[in-house]
Amino acid sequence: MLPVPLIQLQCGVNSYEWGKKGNSSRAAQFAAASLDDNEFKIDEEKPYAELWMGTHPSNPSKDKHTGRTLLELIQDNQALLSPAIAERYENKLPFLFKVLSIQKALSIQAHPNKKLAEKLHARDPKNYPDDNHKPEMAIAISDFEGLCGFRPLKEIAHFFDNVPALRQLVGEDKAKAFVETVRRNDGNESEEATAENKKVLQSAFGALMASSEADMTAAADKLVQSAKSAGADFAGTAVPSPGGAKLSELVGRLHGQFGADYGLFVLFFLNFVEMKAGEAIYLRADDIHAYISGDIIECMASSDNVVRAGFTPKFKDVDNLVNMLTYDFAPIEQQKMEPTDYTQDVKNKREAGATLNQAAIDSQSEIVEYNPPIEEFSVVRSLLKSQGSKVTFKPIDGPSIIICTEGQGKISVGPKVQEIKKGHVFFVGATAECVLESEDDQFETFKAFCVLDEQSNGN
Repeated sequence: MLPVPLIQLQCGVNSYEWGKKGNSSRAAQFAAASLDDNEFKIDEEKPYAELWMGTHPSNPSKDKHTGRTLLELIQDNQALLSPAIAERYENKLPFLFKVLSIQKALSIQAHPNKKLAEKLHARDPKNYPDDNHKPEMAIAISDFEGLCGFRPLKEIAHFFDNVPALRQLVGEDKAKAFVETVRRNDGNESEEATAENKKVLQSAFGALMASSEADMTAAADKLVQSAKSAGADFAGTAVPSPGGAKLSELVGRLHGQFGADYGLFVLFFLNFVEMKAGEAIYLRADDIHAYISGDIIECMASSDNVVRAGFTPKFKDVDNLVNMLTYDFAPIEQQKMEPTDYTQDVKNKREAGATLNQAAIDSQSEIVEYNPPIEEFSVVRSLLKSQGSKVTFKPIDGPSIIICTEGQGKISVGPKVQEIKKGHVFFVGATAECVLESEDDQFETFKAFCVLDEQSNGN
């Protein structure tokens, strides 16, 4: 008889310079709950950046009771994944689930698509350890700030006209060509106009990233002084989001973190996004971004490839970054994800994925799904709002990882019932019905899972 497919996990935390320090880091708090006291104690002076949940070899999760890695358990029993997922993903978990706690900005970065990932891994496995793509989704669990995707081009043109240091660094010819092209094509959505717009965007962005260190440093000094002296009047009138005052503050803050850096100018090319808890964004492979502050749940295809070009002391690969980007541009609203009610049927796609008991219905508990346009992962956020509230997740033909981020309760699969509280992480095998019951007034969990398209997962 096979064991009940409910496994409590120990999950490791990575310490990077950009992480929040000590107990202020959600990643550290959750790691401390996941690990035994004799294995992990929080150092208040140490930054804790990322909690990893999954089978990735860089920081694999382990069975809390046996010490065996989750990868070993899965490879010994492919039914934990489901035969179809085991075959497609070579007996590995298709996704990597994380908690990020961000004090300093992460690098200006993008993640390569599958074809480029294979090429980079073959050529430079030290800096590109995986041959897989890395689309990812970020769900805020505290106030969050980030840079995500290229802004609408009219906004970038505004900054070329009103931020002299930016225009100086990109160069007069490139800046002028950009502004004239964008204004000439304003309102023209033809393929020809879009292609022309992307071409001048790549030209201007490439010129910025190709500028010399000396020119960038001189322009950065001018930019910082301008932002400091202008304050709320920085970057002209009718300033695009997030407005002159916030942009001035961001320039000062990021300069304080990194000094003169190309990222100070990339700021004017990218959308600035602020999210409250529960809001989410999705980033495709090849989408440029940088997280600035906050705590997030992050889920991605299982890969650790990052192409960096600013705001980092790590390896930078500017040429690859400039050449790999799609140069798509759009308002940030187009990258935000709207979750859907996971307890309701989705027409022509799937049946409801979960049911609530009466206590959960009466307390207006919420079970919502963030479902990106890929098959490696989806995430469900469960917020049970009263003691005795219960959600039952219907069996799916794929694996799940569940982390509790607030409150406490019980988790059960079949006859096996275990305590779950803030920071506890569990793996749930394929085809298992899983029940969460709250013992608190606010019991929040996030569940990452994978089911393949043909199995009616709603993708």
